[in-house]
Amino acid sequence: MSTSMQTVSAATTNKASAKTYKIFIKSACNSTTYPKVCYKALSPSASAIKTDTNKLCNIALSFTLNATYNASSSIDSLSKMKGLSPSEKEIIHDCAETTGEAIDELEKSLKTLANLQGSGHKADEMNDLKTWVSAVLTDEYTCTDEFDGQKVSKAVKNTINKSVLHLAQLTSNCLALFNLLDY
Repeated sequence: MSTSMQTVSAATTNKASAKTYKIFIKSACNSTTYPKVCYKALSPSASAIKTDTNKLCNIALSFTLNATYNASSSIDSLSKMKGLSPSEKEIIHDCAETTGEAIDELEKSLKTLANLQGSGHKADEMNDLKTWVSAVLTDEYTCTDEFDGQKVSKAVKNTINKSVLHLAQLTSNCLALFNLLDY
């Protein structure tokens, strides 16, 4: 086979592999509550995920953690706004606290997921993992529940709602993807 034929063959194989990887991700994401959010988050990592469910869950969890860092940063910048009412300051403080807890739980979850393959207690650790990620979802909704009955500016409310909604979708998707693991 000539060099140019090998190059064409390799390119065709790479395209077929990339397509297979994206189909794998799409299929996995179809098991989630927010499949479009899932696919948008994970498809850029198709070549790293390939068809590995553990990598899929790891990258989904990492993506969720990064989004939580970004939300934390957005909430922190809100706290620096001038003219905040006492109730807005309290809501922002509480949301910053719950976002910090979510970061801790996601970091702990990532470490557990990374060590899961070599563990002798996979079922127990998987239950812990699901508990921590479920707690993250609770933390996220606790933040927005504080708006009830409070006067809050649109800027504060919209920033927090947008961040928390996105995090809740990503977190929910992680929980669904965990069900694909063989533990």
